[in-house]
Amino acid sequence: MRIDIITVLPGLLEGPLNLSILKRAQDKNLCSINIHDLKEYGIGKHRQVDDYQFGGGAGMVLMIEPFANLINSLKEKTDYDEIIYLTPDGSLLDQGTSNALSLKKNLILICGHYKGIDQRIRDLFVTKEISIGDYVLTGGELAAAVLCDSIVRLIPGVLGDEASALSDSFQDGLLAPPIYTRPADFHGNKVPEILLSGNFPKIEEWRTNKALEITSLKRPDLLK
Repeated sequence: MRIDIITVLPGLLEGPLNLSILKRAQDKNLCSINIHDLKEYGIGKHRQVDDYQFGGGAGMVLMIEPFANLINSLKEKTDYDEIIYLTPDGSLLDQGTSNALSLKKNLILICGHYKGIDQRIRDLFVTKEISIGDYVLTGGELAAAVLCDSIVRLIPGVLGDEASALSDSFQDGLLAPPIYTRPADFHGNKVPEILLSGNFPKIEEWRTNKALEITSLKRPDLLK
């Protein structure tokens, strides 16, 4: 998989994208994540990328020309499955979306900043708009990092145990059941006996029941 991220603040992405699972995926050549500084495609000698909005109003808007120049340059070399804009008014990110995107080959992620991006960028280039929650961030960089992490970890070979991703919360529409490790008894707080029994059908039944119980308590909306 190839992911190209367009941003005015590359430094915000360098740490999250070069540690842990995302670093492992890139080291294994299972994924390449490329950060593109929009300012390198800015207009004029000052590399301008933003301007005041027509009609007045507070906040600067990212201009269409730098985006068009950069996106067209990328598209000359690569065919992209999706060009995704991270925005509060996009479709809410869920596990199903991450699963679907993990099957794609090439993605562009657009990070907004300031007041946002010129609407014509959305009209002409963007194929999907995604939000990571009903709140506003300073820019789309952290949202892009979240999206990358949720996608890349699902690529076969990235996780040490691929079955681990299949038992994550939301994969089956439920929250995950409780998990335990050693010691089996911590100052009288004991691991449920069923998990020590070796009876795997019964263990799976216990986990399913617990997942249903926790989902009913914490996220009853998922059961609808």
